Amino acid sequence: MTDSTNRKEGWEKETLEKLVFSSLQEQRRTRYWSIFFKSLTFIYLYALLFWGFGWLGEETVGISERHAALVDLRGEIKPDGMGSADNVNAALQKAFKDKNTAGVILRINSPGGSPVQAGYINDEIRRLRAEHPQIPLYAVVEDICASGGYYVAVAADKIFVDKASIVGSIGVILDSFGFTGTLEKLGIERRLLTAGENKSFLDPFSPADPKQKEHAQQMLVEVHQQFIQVVQQGRGERLKNSPEIFSGMLWTGEKGIDLGLVDALGSAEYVAREVIQVERIVDYTTKEGFAEHFAKRFGKMAADLLMGTKERWEFR
Repeated sequence: MTDSTNRKEGWEKETLEKLVFSSLQEQRRTRYWSIFFKSLTFIYLYALLFWGFGWLGEETVGISERHAALVDLRGEIKPDGMGSADNVNAALQKAFKDKNTAGVILRINSPGGSPVQAGYINDEIRRLRAEHPQIPLYAVVEDICASGGYYVAVAADKIFVDKASIVGSIGVILDSFGFTGTLEKLGIERRLLTAGENKSFLDPFSPADPKQKEHAQQMLVEVHQQFIQVVQQGRGERLKNSPEIFSGMLWTGEKGIDLGLVDALGSAEYVAREVIQVERIVDYTTKEGFAEHFAKRFGKMAADLLMGTKERWEFR
């Protein structure tokens, strides 16, 4: 084999190696760019998802113009929901502390819930109003503001409603079930061991105890009186002298004005524009994060399975 032949074969081998190496580099570049664009696409889709579910709220820091601060109270008032005192109070605190807040609008759409959580929110509203006397707080009712929702609303300077809104239900309820007859028909024996004669208080699988029932009724009356005192304190002389008001009855917004339960007709936009006299509304409502959303969903399913047969009292 001549030198010429060796040089030719070496050149061909070198050229082939360069072509293979170049092809591999091109494949890597293509793969990297593909990963890059796929990542951008996923980020964009996740951003749309978060925005669509309200997990990305409007930024409220650094707003330089006078505005109405909006805080939403929606759904059942309970410790593990978005209507919890922790969430609502945190939003109210942020709204009152903003130096450009001209007034706060608490927009309520709630059938009620925990008397303790409603009490926490009512107390915090009163504290914030005393701490910031120059900032008024108005409650605006959408579809319903009953029981615990109304317990919260009476802490406001004024309550605005739609004529078809539902308000009232100033009462307390304790509900449960009795399964004793069902267990007997199914041939199931209830085995219950306690230390303390009232530890099985209102157990749904045992016959109703008259003394326990009387005690429960007395507790309901006590909590109801607390509710009545809060309403009278909040509404004062605006409240009409009618025995039906504290009976647990519901009324339309229009009738609620006549009874002094609420003050006037108006939406959040109306209150901002005509009462607070600003054009801009900024939402301070606490938004639920992605992780919390799914954790609460699965947590609620487990809790419902464990607590489904337990009794509870509520403002509703």
